[in-house]
Amino acid sequence: MSKLGIEGATQKGVGAVKQTVGKAVGNEKLQVEGVADKAVGSAKESVGKAEDAIHKATR
Repeated sequence: MSKLGIEGATQKGVGAVKQTVGKAVGNEKLQVEGVADKAVGSAKESVGKAEDAIHKATR
């Protein structure tokens, strides 16, 4: 997996944790940050997967 894909997967995980903790402690700001991190992480992960597919196709 490309560096960007790994970064995205990590950011998605961090976002999920933030969202869960925010919900548990009633911190709406943390919850929203978690949702945003998950969305950005998903996008980065998708780009990373596309980069991998292009790299494999051009070998």
